[in-house]
Amino acid sequence: MKFNLICLSMALTFFTGTALATEFIYRDLMANTLASPGCETEAAAIAAASKPYNIKRFSKLFCQSQGYGWHVKEVKDIGKAVCTTCTSPNQSKNQCHLEDMVVTCKRIKPGSVGMLPGKS
Repeated sequence: MKFNLICLSMALTFFTGTALATEFIYRDLMANTLASPGCETEAAAIAAASKPYNIKRFSKLFCQSQGYGWHVKEVKDIGKAVCTTCTSPNQSKNQCHLEDMVVTCKRIKPGSVGMLPGKS
């Protein structure tokens, strides 16, 4: 019984074809994030602008702005924090954002996976 099972599994692995690898298109984007909504001290504003949540959110937004099917592969560089002084009575408050953030986006190459449209 075990011999039949081993022969069957070897036959199945021998006759199965290899799956074609998925091909991707890659694109590097450089963009700026939006400033934080509130005015804070400079250290707190820089910390708020460079939170992992904001980096993830804006990198996803940058890739999705390229069109349907684009996803984040990696964040290469978070850029540098740039602060502007708020126009409030207290001039010691700042708003910060990240400038020159570099993100690599990927998309499945059309026609590399599944059936091609119009082909049968």
